[in-house]
Amino acid sequence: MADVICIGAHPDDVEIGMGATVAKMVAQGLEVVMVDLTDGEPTPHGTHERRVEEAAHAAETLKVKSRVLLPLTNRELMDTITARTLLAEVIREHKPRVLFAPYPIDAHPDHIAASAIVEAARFYAKFVKTEMSGDPHFPARVYHYFAVHLRLIAKPSFIVDVTEELPIKAAALACYESQFGAETANRSVLDWVTDQAGVWGALIGTQGGEPFFSREEIGIRDIRDLV
Repeated sequence: MADVICIGAHPDDVEIGMGATVAKMVAQGLEVVMVDLTDGEPTPHGTHERRVEEAAHAAETLKVKSRVLLPLTNRELMDTITARTLLAEVIREHKPRVLFAPYPIDAHPDHIAASAIVEAARFYAKFVKTEMSGDPHFPARVYHYFAVHLRLIAKPSFIVDVTEELPIKAAALACYESQFGAETANRSVLDWVTDQAGVWGALIGTQGGEPFFSREEIGIRDIRDLV
């Protein structure tokens, strides 16, 4: 059983978009599972084995105990019955209340597809008459994190104060040496992530923030939860 499943098209997507929030949830006692739909290969300095090892180290840094890699293909990711079913079976196994998915508007086709797969898998997971493994389950919420390849300003549904968790996020991203160390063209990504956290945090009066988006309306039980 898990409270939350965070899904990315590739290893490092979840860390870029919501790594600090993951660390915060784990510290609060929530059971978090991370799912990579593909291994992210090929890349100039990566291999399947290296990406899997880096992803495992990043999860350990965030103190996430369970990380799942699905056998889908990088650069060919599409919202197919196979993709929906594979992810739905993970949802049926862990029975989370909340799913986190990539933001649906992006220049990267894999990110767009991943967002659609999560939405569809959420629905598929509740099927009763099916050959899928596990018992039916329908997560109550899907939230989208922001890790896009477009220069756009999006209006978030809420922003999480992650001031204290930003160093943990930075350490998790540093685990992806093949992407942000050996690949010199991507080194600026780490600075961009830090700068973005500062921008989102400023909007809620904190030093760091991570934005999230919901297609459905959000309710709160305690006014003290508002920053």
